[in-house]
Amino acid sequence: MKKDAKLVILLLILVAVIIIVPLFVLKGAQFGGSDDAGSVKVEEISGEYEPWFTPILETVLDGEIPGEVESLLFCVQTGIGVGVIAFLMGRMVERKKHEKSDTAC
Repeated sequence: MKKDAKLVILLLILVAVIIIVPLFVLKGAQFGGSDDAGSVKVEEISGEYEPWFTPILETVLDGEIPGEVESLLFCVQTGIGVGVIAFLMGRMVERKKHEKSDTAC
């Protein structure tokens, strides 16, 4: 097996360990988001907290966004980000290949 393949396998195992270990070590822990954590902490410290604004979609819908829609929007945002990063990485790889082929001629 090549050295690169061994490194990739080792890194994949490390990623799996990093994902799985907290689930067993921190039994009963709540892995919540940080959306409301800041406002809750500020309210605990100062006693009164009023947000500066309300999100645009909540204003348009006259209420909170359903959890499923919020998850969908987050997934779409993630997909767009991954697409941009993958595109840029592909461009860099192809540029490097093109530069090597130019110097070889």
